[in-house]
Amino acid sequence: MQELVSILLIGISLSMDTFSLCLSLGALNSAKNKLYLLPLMVGILHFFMPLLGNIIGKSIISLLSLTTNKILGIILIILAFNIAYHYFKDEEVEFNLKLWGLFLIALSVSIDSFSVGLGLSAITSKYLLASLIFAICSASFTYLGLTIGKYASNKLGKLANILGIALLLILGIIHMFK
Repeated sequence: MQELVSILLIGISLSMDTFSLCLSLGALNSAKNKLYLLPLMVGILHFFMPLLGNIIGKSIISLLSLTTNKILGIILIILAFNIAYHYFKDEEVEFNLKLWGLFLIALSVSIDSFSVGLGLSAITSKYLLASLIFAICSASFTYLGLTIGKYASNKLGKLANILGIALLLILGIIHMFK
């Protein structure tokens, strides 16, 4: 059960950046029909990126003889600091609503799931289940962000980022001392 809770919390954490981004996209863009392809793209990438990361991560771990818990903890903490950096930098981003632009947005919010895949074996041996949970969480949060974005202010996006940062830090610290 703890394994499933950890996977779900990581899936939610991975989804916070896309949720926050989609709140803005939903609020700013009028071509919403194209935007609703984004949850599908994000979900597919959040399914395959951890699997790819896990394959590469296993190779690195066996090559360097490192413990997977410590690697995962470090990765989660680095992800939290990366999200915090972009949160406080508060950059304005222009979004290209063509299919290629949507794919690039989906890829950019899915790269963190690749990093989590590097240490996924520290959490579970059920990689497909974990990737499916990541995909469902991210696609759901992407859709939810786009939908709420029509009505919500930027404050909810900032709260989602803070929550994602906190979850990643907590999970990272837990895995560092496991």
